[in-house]
Amino acid sequence: MFIATLGGIFKFKDLSEEYGPYVQFKATIEKRKVSDEDEIAILNITGTDSHHVLFLDSYDNIDEIKQELKEADAKVNHTTLKIIEGHLNGNS
Repeated sequence: MFIATLGGIFKFKDLSEEYGPYVQFKATIEKRKVSDEDEIAILNITGTDSHHVLFLDSYDNIDEIKQELKEADAKVNHTTLKIIEGHLNGNS
């Protein structure tokens, strides 16, 4: 199992170019149109060059994120979990 750590939380318009392909890929999978104001968490998957993208408005709670990552054979570290949870609660 891989560990996912927070690379950052960004508005789409402020996202670094390096993350663009990952965000577009995830948006295609979710059949989602990305807007400049979408809040996106980028998770770095330790031991790989890969990133996992989370459109934060797609989740009602942290358990949904944990489940998604479990299906991807990854687990979120505790600090990352708390930061994302704070953003989810702030969006409620």
